[in-house]
Amino acid sequence: MTEQAGDEPLGNRLTRLARVTASLVRAEDVATVVKIVVQQSADAVGATIASMSLRQGDDRVALMGLRGGLDGEEELFGSYPMSLRTPTTDVIRSGRRLMLSDRAEILARYPEIPNVDRGERSIVCLPLHVPTGTIGAIGLSFPGPRVLDAAELDFFEILADTCAQALVRINAENDAAERQAKLTFLAEASGELSSSLDYEATLAKVARLAVPTFADWCAIDLVRDGDLHRLAVAHVDPDKVELARELAERYPADRDAKNGPWHVLKTGESEMLEVTEEMLVAGARDAEHLRIARELNLRGAITVPLIARERVLGVITWVTAESGRVYTTDDLAFAEDLGKRAAIAIDNSELHSETLAAAVRLQHAVLPDSMPTVPGCDIAAFYSPSGRTDVGGDFYDVVVLDDGRLALFVGDVMGRGVAAAAAMAQMRSAALAYIALDPTPEVVLERLDRMLLQQGGDQLVTLVYLLVDLDRDELLVANAGHPAPVILRANGGHAQLPDADGTPLGIMRQERLPHAAPFHPGDTVLVFTDGLIERRTEDIDRGQARLLGALAALAAPDLDKGLHTVVSQVRDLTRDDDVAALAIRRQVR
Repeated sequence: MTEQAGDEPLGNRLTRLARVTASLVRAEDVATVVKIVVQQSADAVGATIASMSLRQGDDRVALMGLRGGLDGEEELFGSYPMSLRTPTTDVIRSGRRLMLSDRAEILARYPEIPNVDRGERSIVCLPLHVPTGTIGAIGLSFPGPRVLDAAELDFFEILADTCAQALVRINAENDAAERQAKLTFLAEASGELSSSLDYEATLAKVARLAVPTFADWCAIDLVRDGDLHRLAVAHVDPDKVELARELAERYPADRDAKNGPWHVLKTGESEMLEVTEEMLVAGARDAEHLRIARELNLRGAITVPLIARERVLGVITWVTAESGRVYTTDDLAFAEDLGKRAAIAIDNSELHSETLAAAVRLQHAVLPDSMPTVPGCDIAAFYSPSGRTDVGGDFYDVVVLDDGRLALFVGDVMGRGVAAAAAMAQMRSAALAYIALDPTPEVVLERLDRMLLQQGGDQLVTLVYLLVDLDRDELLVANAGHPAPVILRANGGHAQLPDADGTPLGIMRQERLPHAAPFHPGDTVLVFTDGLIERRTEDIDRGQARLLGALAALAAPDLDKGLHTVVSQVRDLTRDDDVAALAIRRQVR
């Protein structure tokens, strides 16, 4: 907002707003995010009314939090249809920021909203963007007519983006925590069942485990596309396995039978029965069917449902034959317990895939979707995560400043998985916030140092930050424990920028002085994480030498292809580590 006489300096408000964004990236649940938005952000910017709303499905909006509203407004707007025209619904539909600078503009646009006339004021409504769309909005109301300046508007956008990222991160972390708890339970339940997330292989083990200790033969059937499909079968006599398969294929179970697999599937209740000659005759479709059933020498059977999260996934059938064993209620309880564990194995296999998808969504939420277009420059980025959740702790971004300079950084949060990605989101958001305040390299790194020291903890973060001035043909680099960037010169030579100046971020307060280097048209600077050059079997100097030897590929007309070529030639594909690389080339005029 433009500063008037007696107004608080803009820098103070932006500093408080930076603290709000830092709080958002540390928030552990949605309620905390809402509290930060409607309380801390309102205080930071001087808003007298603040709200946060989230979309519910396709046609409704829920008010998650409100500060400074009138009595009854929380109930009135607790849940309302998208068809009701409000600043929030307009912003969710359009995905664009809304600014109304005075009372007349508000009344003209929203004459039907109850109690909309609250005197002279201004409104800002910010969309909450995620990769799948706009999930909600933040509303801020200020007393009197206000004109928002570019710096504060940019910071409002960072606030909204950080809030949206926090919501995505929290949902992903909750999903991952729930799935990990189920995986842990499965591991404790049975070593065999937890030996693989391949549920087909796991269920084949279940069938083999049941024979001959519990049954003479065992069959496992799963529901696929509305039908029962035999997944596994085991028998004390291996020669009879094919006979059992033939029986299931030629004579599928009767869907309308009063007992058997389909009955258990429909009811979700186990059954235990004694197989008699009369039952075989009554159930046989023809003479051949009766012959096969008699050859199996069936005596008793238990069929239990495979139930996970209130879904019946299939059934397990244990049968006694040659052994003559008679099942008891204790046997039934044992079968149901084993059936539950088998169902969890299936469910967790699916959950593993969902966890992977959740982690990828988190990665997409916290890394830039694309590189900015900068006249006179080519920009390319490469990112390859590691770990079972396919997401890691490397992060990067490029920011075009108002004066035409470029601020770029590449960092590495040690670790992998959703936790590393969450820390990565925090560091990237904080770096962007501090760059918006003052892009000077030593200032940005000093503030990141201070933030991590205030937070405490043992998170290890390295980062290299570059400030490129195209008008002066120069770049400044500040390095906190990170591999040194390299430059491919227009004449084919190369230069390695100075090594790290001090420790990784957050170890101690220290002065980090930037180093200047020429950056002329035709030059290309490459910034990367250690996953590109490190190999377990060699000193890192050899990796750096290998990189310099491959650097000429960045001269390719297509910088993106050139960067991928460099990465493929230098990285160790057998090493399980993240790789992030960012290249900027000045075009020759």
